[in-house]
Amino acid sequence: MKLEGSCHCGAVKFSAVSHTPYPFNYCYCSICRKVNGGGGFNINIMADANTLEVTGMDNVAIYRSRENQRGAYEEDGLGFSRRHFCKTCATMLWSFNPNYPEWIYPYASAIDTPLPAAPQRKHFMLAFKPDWVPVELHEGDTEFEHYPDGSIEEWHKSRGLWEE
Repeated sequence: MKLEGSCHCGAVKFSAVSHTPYPFNYCYCSICRKVNGGGGFNINIMADANTLEVTGMDNVAIYRSRENQRGAYEEDGLGFSRRHFCKTCATMLWSFNPNYPEWIYPYASAIDTPLPAAPQRKHFMLAFKPDWVPVELHEGDTEFEHYPDGSIEEWHKSRGLWEE
């Protein structure tokens, strides 16, 4: 599925092909909550990095966290993930981790293409969720105190949702 996304002010537009377009991963870690703001969690999906096309790349900045509740840092003391955002309006666009160079992780909130509704959701990093954030569970949803096993690809394939 071709995903098309943009920032709020229109300075950045991007597209990428995703075989895993269901927004099912809800992360409650402090980085996802604070960087993406608002709802107390973040949802990203996965797309083929080789298909990423960007208009307005000169308006894109990158944030790397100093704090990482997964305990993984590079030699410079910063987290592996590079969170790309619009430096004009601060819309979070996608994340990239050099440990997985074949993928980018667009933030579902930046995608303009209608996304399919996930049949179940994973709620994870709940150990770091503040008390004011509600967790709305639906039938089949799963909860994890920390990061769960299993990839976005595995989740889609195990449910017959992988898109060619």
